[in-house]
Amino acid sequence: MSYMLYDSHIHLTDTVYDNFLSPILITLKGMRIKACSVTVNNSTSLKAVKLFEEVNMHSFVYNFVGIHPQFADENISMFEEIVTSNLHNINGIGEIGLDPAYYNQQKNTEISQVQVFNKMLSIAETYDKPVSIHSRNSLDQILNVLSTYNLKRVCLHWFDGTPQQLEKSLATGLYISYGPSIVYSKKKQSLLKLTNQSRLLIETDGPVRYPSCFKNVITLPSSALMSVVRSISEVLRLPPKNVIDTLEKNSILFLD
Repeated sequence: MSYMLYDSHIHLTDTVYDNFLSPILITLKGMRIKACSVTVNNSTSLKAVKLFEEVNMHSFVYNFVGIHPQFADENISMFEEIVTSNLHNINGIGEIGLDPAYYNQQKNTEISQVQVFNKMLSIAETYDKPVSIHSRNSLDQILNVLSTYNLKRVCLHWFDGTPQQLEKSLATGLYISYGPSIVYSKKKQSLLKLTNQSRLLIETDGPVRYPSCFKNVITLPSSALMSVVRSISEVLRLPPKNVIDTLEKNSILFLD
């Protein structure tokens, strides 16, 4: 097997994986799978830089750190310190973004989310890092914010926009990522057909469980990624090898 599979978005620092992270990492390396591990707050970011500080980890784990919109009340100065102190061990910024589902009357407001998002993008721009973005119900606003930055490698994780938003995202050079829902979601399959293949990435978003497929078990790249590849192959009517080659090429351009 000469090809390499890439999981562009997985939460390897999630506590769900704690008890069996070591065999997961061994399996990734053995199966030639590279994983883009994202974080959601200061705690998971600190955990990530400690977990993946070994040089050999970087041969198959890309270490992204970020503050998810759910945690917009995090200490931003602390996050900046984590990044500046560990630049040698950080490959990208994510998971970051906006999401009105997390607005409340305390510290997590639209204003605070936008402030945090802008700070994350500024850090990514300063250090020329790729970015993984959460854009649920906020894509138009996110596209407007992104237009004010000079970021060359941005991925819209778990894309769920409209065809019009997809067209605009592709026109601005963003990468579009689809996960296991591509196996069963007619909407995602329709969006896939409209996606420029040169901007296509795949992900698991593990450890998210999928009741409509994979028997609702904890999601692992070793078991889910090839199902995503096969579904893309079927929808686009392309040989699986062609899909894998395209995904590998795109992933290298996004991550390296």
